[in-house]
Amino acid sequence: MMSRNCCLTTKDLAVLEVMLERRRAFADPIVRMLEDKLANAGVVSIDAVEPDIATLNSRVVFRIDAGSVETRTLVQNEGRGPVGSSLSVATRRGLCMLGMAEGQTAMIEQADGRRESIQIKAVLYQPEAARRAVREKSAGAPRPHRLTLVYSAAAGSRPLGEMAGMLQTEDDDPGPSAA
Repeated sequence: MMSRNCCLTTKDLAVLEVMLERRRAFADPIVRMLEDKLANAGVVSIDAVEPDIATLNSRVVFRIDAGSVETRTLVQNEGRGPVGSSLSVATRRGLCMLGMAEGQTAMIEQADGRRESIQIKAVLYQPEAARRAVREKSAGAPRPHRLTLVYSAAAGSRPLGEMAGMLQTEDDDPGPSAA
């Protein structure tokens, strides 16, 4: 099932459902936005999501109102990754962008009542699409040999770098310095 408003993967849906239950317990103001997102979302499997949809851990280019273009990675927890390079889906902006497609614009209302427009300019990286690409590449190409014989040594020769052992006879006592 697909929706015009947003498209969530089954994984993203599960993350938002857990977040909703936790936030309801604390009467968090973002609960209403979470409920709206879940009610209006189309849900697809991880393997079926289009590559231009912003999913968790996707790198997105976006614009807020008429401001400058920004690039962030949508993350579940803000603490992951370098400071300023990520945007948590626990924020209004991050939650709004999750499930949006390239070129799509949405309006959100901030806690202070101010409304702003968010437009997704591009999805630079989506983990689900990257996994599919790797899987397709490895399935279509023959596996290369992992080992290549570069030198065949005679049976009596020692490997390169091996030190010769000490030859000791019965009457040869190395003395205390050998201990």
